[in-house]
Amino acid sequence: MSRKNRKRIHTISLREQIKQAPWLFAVYVFLSISVVGVMIEQIYNRDWQSVAMCVLTLFLFTIPSFIERNWHIDIPNTLEVIILLFIYAAEILGEIRAFYVSVPGWDTALHTINGFLAAAVGFSLVDIVNRNEHTKFYLSPVYVAIGAFCFSMTIGVLWEFFEFSADMLLGLDMQKDTVVHSIHSVLLNEVMNNRPVSITGITETAVNGIELGLGGYLDIGLIDTMKDLFVNFIGAVVFSFIGFFYLRGRGNGTFAKRFIPSLMKKREELEKAEKR
Repeated sequence: MSRKNRKRIHTISLREQIKQAPWLFAVYVFLSISVVGVMIEQIYNRDWQSVAMCVLTLFLFTIPSFIERNWHIDIPNTLEVIILLFIYAAEILGEIRAFYVSVPGWDTALHTINGFLAAAVGFSLVDIVNRNEHTKFYLSPVYVAIGAFCFSMTIGVLWEFFEFSADMLLGLDMQKDTVVHSIHSVLLNEVMNNRPVSITGITETAVNGIELGLGGYLDIGLIDTMKDLFVNFIGAVVFSFIGFFYLRGRGNGTFAKRFIPSLMKKREELEKAEKR
């Protein structure tokens, strides 16, 4: 198929998407205008790091549409809206507006949603292979659910690797610290017999003789990382169960379909017609 015909097909498809889901287009336009407004504000403040974050956000907004038009994968409108809102919540509200610090549970909520969405993507990848007529093997619903769960947890772990690397190499604080009031460490054991020594009721921490005024001991990122992985686990388990029963019901459920990408059959048929 010629490049001209492929471009025409993509243009028609984009128009059809806007016509079929005007509310999705409205959300995309509203969020994009909001990001541009924030970017202008940060340019005025000469905060170039935040400006780069806004540019990255606008780029991430285009990825779902790019995948649909170039990889022939249909992303459900509900899933696409959640992805757009997730990107906006993480980059603009979380990073630039500092919701990660000022809003309790903001980071936890986003990691839970991430676990749910990543499981949906992993589920769809296996399901697409299962539905392919050229596939020589078929996975049962339980194995598809397990695959979705493992995919989601892998994404969560890789993200924590990224946060840790950014903190160590760039001096950032993506793995947020936690104030605790007790510690248990074998390094405090004078006889070094691998038994932890516990210190409880900690009300203050001093560094180089200067009290930090934290009201406790500063845990460096460990609790935040494990909490993120745990809520990612919860989100992955929830969708894996939803996907399992969706397949058990032979795809009759309507809720799961809102989150599971699939191949665009109509576009494939259109392209075959153009080749003829």
